[in-house]
Amino acid sequence: MGLMTAASSGEDSSDQGHSAGFWALTLGSIGVVYGDIGTSPLYAFREALHAATSGGANMSQEAVLGVVSLILWALIVIVTLKYVLLLLRADNKGEGGTLTLMALAQRALGRSGTTLLILGTIGAAMFYGDAILTPAVSVLSAVEGMTLVTPAFEQFVVLITVVIIVGLFLVQSHGTARVGAFFGPIMVVWFLVMGLAGLWHIKDAPVVLAAFNPWHAVAFMLSHGHIGFVALGAVFLAVTGAEALYADLGHFGRKPIQMAWMVLVLPSLALNYLGQGALVLKSPTPEVLDNPFYMMVPQNPLFLVPMVVLATVATIIASQAVITGAYSLTRQAIQLGLLPRMKVLHTSEHQSGQIYIAQVNTILLIGVLILVLVFESSSRLASAYGIAVTTTMVVTAMMAFLVIWKVWRWSMLAAGLIIAPFLLIDLVFLSANLLKVFEGGWVPLMIAGALMVVMITWRVGTRLVLDKTRRTEVPLMTIVKSIEKGSVTRVPGTAIFLTSDPDYTPTALLHSLKHYKALHEKVAILTIQTTDEPTVVGGGRISMEEVSATFTKMRVQFGYMESPNVPKALALCRKAGWSFDIMDTSFFLSRRHLRAGSKPMIWRWQRRLYMILARNADDASDYFSIPSNRVVEIGTQVLM
Repeated sequence: MGLMTAASSGEDSSDQGHSAGFWALTLGSIGVVYGDIGTSPLYAFREALHAATSGGANMSQEAVLGVVSLILWALIVIVTLKYVLLLLRADNKGEGGTLTLMALAQRALGRSGTTLLILGTIGAAMFYGDAILTPAVSVLSAVEGMTLVTPAFEQFVVLITVVIIVGLFLVQSHGTARVGAFFGPIMVVWFLVMGLAGLWHIKDAPVVLAAFNPWHAVAFMLSHGHIGFVALGAVFLAVTGAEALYADLGHFGRKPIQMAWMVLVLPSLALNYLGQGALVLKSPTPEVLDNPFYMMVPQNPLFLVPMVVLATVATIIASQAVITGAYSLTRQAIQLGLLPRMKVLHTSEHQSGQIYIAQVNTILLIGVLILVLVFESSSRLASAYGIAVTTTMVVTAMMAFLVIWKVWRWSMLAAGLIIAPFLLIDLVFLSANLLKVFEGGWVPLMIAGALMVVMITWRVGTRLVLDKTRRTEVPLMTIVKSIEKGSVTRVPGTAIFLTSDPDYTPTALLHSLKHYKALHEKVAILTIQTTDEPTVVGGGRISMEEVSATFTKMRVQFGYMESPNVPKALALCRKAGWSFDIMDTSFFLSRRHLRAGSKPMIWRWQRRLYMILARNADDASDYFSIPSNRVVEIGTQVLM
């Protein structure tokens, strides 16, 4: 007997969550997706200008126009062309991000090559580094604006930042939809105020509009040599939210994200950077150079205080894009076998991509607090910012080439011509940011390196443990034939044994026969698989095969963006005629107890790390949503 449910539909990513409404999703994307890149004007132009005038370089009109031009064209080329218009179309049934590109490329190539796995791991690890840095630098930069109101605030900047960050992470469990609905209107006000402030100051020096001519960017780089290269690393701060934009695709859909960028976000950012440039051209005083963003506001508490408060709220929201992106990335990594199981909480009935993972939330919070307490200022953290994002962008561009070539079926030449300019720009920005390694850039590299070790250790360790246990397994048909001869006592009810390899007898089944000398009347061997699609229509794709009168093989497939729910998936079997009563069914799970052997299968430190990860993995019954009162776990020891 065989059954296969309908294949997943190829709906466009923008079709997801229509019940929530297109404009509601657009508003939510403004509050979540664009929070990071939307608060870059607080520090990006300032840091780029400082870099451009380092080493005694003059504050000339050419330097200001060059910096503004570099920022504008970075927004146009990297964010608009590469991400908003190109990569948002490189989705996997509505999901985006580095691991989504990896899954698409693996499917197209028909294999999970080591090179692709390493690229995907690097991109994912670097994104986590960015997710820890963004809240720290964003909130610090806004709170520092309070010192303009009164210098007395300076000693409380770090404390206020810590309180705000703790509050931000505490509300994450309420879900992206609620957070986005609350944050969206605030960010709309932020972008409008920011854009109007810039527009007001353009009249101070209309010549700043010449920055739209890319020659000013080119001329600045050619004439400033090493200083121009250093400034380029600071310019990149203006586009650091681009990768989070792609990772958050599954939360809101492509068209809402594109609409928000084209209509509101990009015009507001461009106007603000132009306004800051005009203000510096008119009044290149130390006060203006130290904080050009806040100096655009009348230096009166009546105007300055509301702006500082709005900026602080906006930077709190800025952290949301990378936080939600980290949740999505973690679930993908779990399903793709790069991280141990963690409990995934769904926070929306309409958008499957809106989730919350408590462990990730806690780790991010601890990491952010450590950075704030160690660096204590946004300028110091700015040196650490950029390396993680540029590395992820390089990886994304490389895998996007494979997707355009193999999945979109463009010619290799056409795919190369599309991606080569973006990859070249990303590599230039990466080179510029690498100059900041010893000034703080080592932080994201250290974070990413640690995460890569964790991911690779988990994948290698899991594979070795599976290979070792498989050597002691017995072919399933050998056991079935023996049982069907009547050599084992059968008791009423249904038993479902979970296993990763349906051709071999599950360890729990072997130990059950060994110790109980009995077996249920109906037995199902259940295998749960992760597909290279983000979702599977109907809650899970089911296939069944009767191997004897009382034994059935069952396979349930879930997408890599789904949280497996075995009871819901098994409900589909009723429609196919496989009757069972969930309250008269027992689920048998094999639990492996790892012990250190005298001859380690991997490095000793790696073995210790793997055993720690395995002990802290989420319980299988919880992860697969199996009723705890119907689960029987049978343990077996494995020497590593």
